[in-house]
Amino acid sequence: MGQLEVRDLVKAFKLVRKKKGLGGSLAGLFAPRKTTVRAVDGISFRIEAGEIVGFLGPNGAGKSTTVKMMTGILHPTSGSVLVDGLSPQRHRKEVVRRLGVVFGQRTQLYWDLRLGESYELLRRIYRIEARMYRENLDLMHDVLGIGDLLDIPVRQLSLGQRMRGDIAAAMLHSPSVLFLDEPTIGLDIEAKQAIRRYIAGINKERGTTVILTTHDLDDVEQLCGRLVVINHGKLVEDGPLNAILSRLAPYRMLEVELERPVPGVYHSRAETVKAEGQRVWLRFEKNGISASRLIAELADRYPIRDISVKEPDIEDMIYEIYKGKKPNHAAQEG
Repeated sequence: MGQLEVRDLVKAFKLVRKKKGLGGSLAGLFAPRKTTVRAVDGISFRIEAGEIVGFLGPNGAGKSTTVKMMTGILHPTSGSVLVDGLSPQRHRKEVVRRLGVVFGQRTQLYWDLRLGESYELLRRIYRIEARMYRENLDLMHDVLGIGDLLDIPVRQLSLGQRMRGDIAAAMLHSPSVLFLDEPTIGLDIEAKQAIRRYIAGINKERGTTVILTTHDLDDVEQLCGRLVVINHGKLVEDGPLNAILSRLAPYRMLEVELERPVPGVYHSRAETVKAEGQRVWLRFEKNGISASRLIAELADRYPIRDISVKEPDIEDMIYEIYKGKKPNHAAQEG
């Protein structure tokens, strides 16, 4: 349980714009021009049960539209989505019970009710068995600390408290697939870490499949084993996070602090990119030489005080993906 498959998914929107007509009458002053825009343009991928996948893309890439089709909110123009072999559009009730959805900018909680009352309503909507409901609430309290919030009206919760409340609400019915859209947006470090621990925990203990849409790349780095990246409605990357980063950034940086300035620090398997006083920076290929061997060989030749290895910045790598992919076509006019 928890498998998701997207096949040749397309979502096209028709836009009607007005343009000046060539006739002299008022009726012909403006003539409509129809434009078809493909927000999602034929993407396919498969997510196995128990994966945590980062679903990324710049603003306007088609992420939200894809998530809405995967959760059944929108109908595809063509192509299909299957959750455990079921279509969210044709088998809505069965699929909804398998899905938990959290949108960082919106809430499924009832603004004027206490948090606990919101949960009671959701229990009735999903027809959650009493024992499962109690067990899930206990788990949410242990991990997210929501037990202390149950008597507080939702409108009085802080952003971090509301986000914890929303994640708990999405998990009350024990879904096999959890969609998280910006789950740590606007939160402080402590709240972010609590939510990340919870996501990792339910994935490990319950095998919950997690699809994470976020601009916070610390979320991606700490949680995701795989990336699916779209841009201009098209799939541009899909694979293990480490493999993608290794391909895009095959180098690591070694920062060396010497006991005293030494001119011409050199190693045949590394490139000296900068030297300032007693500090030297060397770049080396990950697959060319191990960091431990490079450090050992430099230590035999030079008086080293301190040394550190710098990994590529994931933010820079994701930016390169976004920047490097151009659309084949964005719109057709008719």
